[in-house]
Amino acid sequence: MEHLAFPNESRDYRTARNALLDAEMALRRQIETVAAQRRALPPGGAVKEDYVFERIGPDENPAMVKLSELFEGEKSLVLYSFMYGSDREKPCPGCTHFLDSLDGVARHAAQVINLFIVAKSPLARLLAWARDRGWTHLQFLSTAGNDYDRDYYGDSLGLTEAMRAQQDFKPGVEWDMPMLNVFRRDGGTVRHFWGSEMLYVPTEPGQDYRHNDLLDPLWALLDTTPEGRGDFQPKLSY
Repeated sequence: MEHLAFPNESRDYRTARNALLDAEMALRRQIETVAAQRRALPPGGAVKEDYVFERIGPDENPAMVKLSELFEGEKSLVLYSFMYGSDREKPCPGCTHFLDSLDGVARHAAQVINLFIVAKSPLARLLAWARDRGWTHLQFLSTAGNDYDRDYYGDSLGLTEAMRAQQDFKPGVEWDMPMLNVFRRDGGTVRHFWGSEMLYVPTEPGQDYRHNDLLDPLWALLDTTPEGRGDFQPKLSY
C-alpha cells in the first residue's frame, strides 16, 4: 500500500508514521467491530414505568410528557443525563463542553434519532442555562419529578454498595452522573438498548472514564496533537 510523504520528513519519521497508520487502521476496524457487536445486542429490559418529564410544549409553555411519547416513528430515543441537579450552583464543566459540541450535532442527529438532554433541575433553570450558552438545537427535559436518573444511573442513588466502593464514592454522598442511555420501542413496549456503562468501571491509570469519548470531538482533536490531552480540563468560561 502506498503512503503519503510530507515535505522534508525523515526516513525515521515515515517508518514510525506508517506503523502508526497500520495501528490507526486496526483501530478503525475495531471500532466498527464493536459497533456491530453493540447493534447485535439482544432486546434489553422493558422500562419499569412510563416516566413523566417536564418539557417545553408546542405552544412554548411547560408541559408534561411521558417517556413513550418522546419517540417519533421508529427512531431510537437517546437521553443524556446532564450533571446539573438543583444541588449544583453551576453545571458540570465537562458535561457543558460536551453539550457545546452536541448542540451543533443535534440538528443532524434529529433526522435519524430522538435526542434529549435530561437533568434534575427545574425546567426553567435548564432552559436559562441553555440560553446563556447559546444552545439552540438541544431539547431539554427535567427529571426533577421522577426516578429516571436513579433507575438508569444518571445519578448514584441506584448503585449497590459494592459498586460504590469500586467507584470510590463517599458513604452517604450522592452525585448526578453523565450517563447516556438509548431506548427502542418494540411494538407497544419501550426497552432499554444500551447505556454508557464504562462510566461505572475502573479507569485505566492516568485516565478518566472516557465513556463518551467516541461522541466527544474535543478529546479526539487533542489526541491528534503532540501535547495530547495532558491535564487539561474544560471550564465554564476562560
